[in-house]
Amino acid sequence: MSDRAFDPRLTPARRDIAAAKLRGQIEAERFVEGRLAGVIADILDLKAQPRADAGLSTQLLHGEIVTIYDESEGWAFVQAEADGYVGYVLADALGPPAAADHRVVVNRTFVYPAADMKRPALRALPLDARVTVVERVEAYLRVDGGFIYASHLAPLRQTADFVAVAEGLTGTPYLWGGKSAAGIDCSGLVQLAASLAGRALPRDTDMLETLSIWQDIPAGEPKRRGDLLFWPGHVGIMTDAERLLHANGHHMLVTRERAAEAEARIANAGTDLRSVKRHAW
Repeated sequence: MSDRAFDPRLTPARRDIAAAKLRGQIEAERFVEGRLAGVIADILDLKAQPRADAGLSTQLLHGEIVTIYDESEGWAFVQAEADGYVGYVLADALGPPAAADHRVVVNRTFVYPAADMKRPALRALPLDARVTVVERVEAYLRVDGGFIYASHLAPLRQTADFVAVAEGLTGTPYLWGGKSAAGIDCSGLVQLAASLAGRALPRDTDMLETLSIWQDIPAGEPKRRGDLLFWPGHVGIMTDAERLLHANGHHMLVTRERAAEAEARIANAGTDLRSVKRHAW
């Protein structure tokens, strides 16, 4: 098995417990099959350690599927189905897995107790949250738990423009490990926009940069809309030949600026642009 397969971010294993699929490949006190569960929280933090004060690794969105390998003291040790990320989440934020057929296609939408926008909202779901539609009621779709304005949802098979989705998150506050319009980081922006475009990408910048799907663009060649610019630990999206969109700690926002200015500023801080990648979105 490659070193990548043993990346702790992607390997459901601890000294005391590991996924049954890893039997014979790693050492652990016991191996378990795990069981599927669905995220029932609006946005669920996934952490590297089962502690409230542990740093945020990434986030899971409503309707995502995980495999639970262990539960203890209110925490579940899980692996996300979508990108394979491993960590700890609050166990009470998980429920039975559901076969979702629609996703939220606006940055945030409310769930109402009836098909009536004047009723107090029950909750708010983020962009790319997954739901199962039961029926249409006038301008609303009834889902498990309430009603959502119909145009805020789309079938999972329907895809959107990668760059347009990312542009729609302009102004979102920067949040390390974030993956929603409530807060997002650079690789979360790329992963979320790609998901709406119908492409499942890994979570972190180093994982993204090393994907074999990209075409490497030589230094000096003109950039295009949709190109990805990679620095060590950072990634951004070209919205046209000159402008870069990225969630960044300099502005603490998702911002669009001239790529040349961003490159110069980041280089002055000691980090040069490492690669430019292209894919036929």
